Amino acid sequence: MFLILLAAVGLWLNQDHALGSARRMGPGYMPMLVFWIQIGLGFLVLGIAFFNGPDPLEKWTGLEIGSLVLGIAAGTAAMLVAPHLSSFFTTSYADLGFGMLVGFLVICVAKGWRLMGYICAAMCAFCLLLERGGLMLALIATIVLSAMAEPEHRQRPLGVLGMAVFLLALCWWVFIKQLDIRVAVWPQF
Repeated sequence: MFLILLAAVGLWLNQDHALGSARRMGPGYMPMLVFWIQIGLGFLVLGIAFFNGPDPLEKWTGLEIGSLVLGIAAGTAAMLVAPHLSSFFTTSYADLGFGMLVGFLVICVAKGWRLMGYICAAMCAFCLLLERGGLMLALIATIVLSAMAEPEHRQRPLGVLGMAVFLLALCWWVFIKQLDIRVAVWPQF
């Protein structure tokens, strides 16, 4: 259901972009296509879930419920305060992204939410840092936050460092060198 809801919100936000055609794609064509594919995959996952074996849900602990409520409250407060901290948060959806980042980091206090919280926080950090922090800083933040989700990765920081160096080099080579995507590589001061 989450995949379907997320894609529906994406389609709604994408309405302002020109679609064009398959031959002359506009800036909204590819996101629209990806969102429709995501809706299809969401329905596929939902359909498979009805016929898959039952995985018993664990009962939520008080810490998990409390961290979820606190995460929502902290994220909302951070979103409302963010525009007063910097002019960066008054552009587009940066204040919402900052609120989501704070909220996801707060729910990571509970072990049951840690995996999802760190992964979602990593995506928020990437989106917030890409424009001003550049590709490399955004990738480093994403890799570090994603590595925090798995206890095994926290115990092996050299493995995470090696993966980070490899991914930084690979992303630079693919996106900057080969595809010539015009994005800041390093922070813009």
